[in-house]
Amino acid sequence: MPIYALGDLVPTIHPDAFIHPDAVIIGDVRIGAQSSVWPGAVLRGDEGYISIGDRTSVQDNGVLHTTPEWPTVVGSDCVIGHMVHLEGCTIEDGCLVGNGSIVLHRAVVHTGAIVAANAVVLNDTVVPGGALAVGTPATIKEGRARQADIDRGVESYVSRAARYSTELRRLD
Repeated sequence: MPIYALGDLVPTIHPDAFIHPDAVIIGDVRIGAQSSVWPGAVLRGDEGYISIGDRTSVQDNGVLHTTPEWPTVVGSDCVIGHMVHLEGCTIEDGCLVGNGSIVLHRAVVHTGAIVAANAVVLNDTVVPGGALAVGTPATIKEGRARQADIDRGVESYVSRAARYSTELRRLD
């Protein structure tokens, strides 16, 4: 799998994390226990750091980048859906960022919030805990996130990563 140092910037990946062979990890990227990074995802910590907590999934074709001023921080027990772009933002513990979403500089998605599929969370936006951010640009619907959806996604990807760690094999 392509995991790269960039000068003195070296990824730190917990031994219990699953990194798919077709994911790319570059530079100052920190990945916690039982987390997973799936095919086509790129985590590029070249100008600042990227931190992924425990039991968090970064799904297929996600792009996580950072800036010198603002790291990209994703907490524990998060679901980062397919084709999500995160840059210079904070996603606190227990959040779901839906497929195709974008969360930009200095935005904060608080614990238990959901960013709906294809939403764009612009610079400096705050998504309160338990809220749903929907649309382009995202509007906030307080109290609309369903914790059960987040929990189900986390558990699904923790078990999926465990299976892939033992059963995935290349055939060509």
